[in-house]
Amino acid sequence: MNNNVVICCDNSGRELIAFGRGLGFAEIPYEITDMSRIQRTFYNVSPQYLEMMNTLPADIVEFSSEIVDYARSTLPYELSPNLLLTLADHISFAIERKKKNIILKVPLAYDLEYTYPQESALARKILISIWKRFHVHLPDNEAFGIVMAFVNARVYQKDETSVKIMAEDQNILQEITDIIENELHTKIDRTQFNYVRYATHVQYLLERLRKGESIDSSNQDAYISLCQEYPDTAACVDSITRYLKGKYHFDVTEEEQLYLLLHVNRVCTNEKT
Repeated sequence: MNNNVVICCDNSGRELIAFGRGLGFAEIPYEITDMSRIQRTFYNVSPQYLEMMNTLPADIVEFSSEIVDYARSTLPYELSPNLLLTLADHISFAIERKKKNIILKVPLAYDLEYTYPQESALARKILISIWKRFHVHLPDNEAFGIVMAFVNARVYQKDETSVKIMAEDQNILQEITDIIENELHTKIDRTQFNYVRYATHVQYLLERLRKGESIDSSNQDAYISLCQEYPDTAACVDSITRYLKGKYHFDVTEEEQLYLLLHVNRVCTNEKT
């Protein structure tokens, strides 16, 4: 994937991501005989997430691998193997937002910290580490996006209600995707990571809508600017908003529409016909 990250098969034929200085320098494929060269490994990463390795900065992926290692030794539950890449994606997006002066507010930050004290303490340490490593000072409220990355990566058994909600979410995701394809005259490649990223955002959006929560980022000017820059995408998001209101009685705020617009535009990049 880069000079220090490679996809391997172990002696049992299991696929894994291996981190180690210079592992990617040699001509591929080759056999790693000196196991001391491997600093850390990640098994069972979902195939659809692997493409993200080509879109994320290598230094952020390596940083996230260190964070995941530390989190596994700190948090009292099992974490999904996909956390490596979802966390890297979140951190990369947070740094990008900072550079564009898009500020994300978390109205329920106190509730999150009260409910997830261990994850909150860990997230604050990560913000300090990001400053030291990348010289980017992220706002304190970005810590709670990191908290949710850990919470959503927790591996647990789902009850019957959760299974029903998951099925409904999949149906809504399909219907929203159909709206995008029809209105923007495109065919979305569901095997690409941009689709996984977009689908994850829709999942979190639906979760917030069911709880009556919403993002508050005070980015009205950014929303207006993006609507002017991408009028077709903005019109598509309006259609999605009407669909969610009409069929499920969900009220999608302009703040939520802003982030939905960003993800719709991203998932359609290089896909329009």
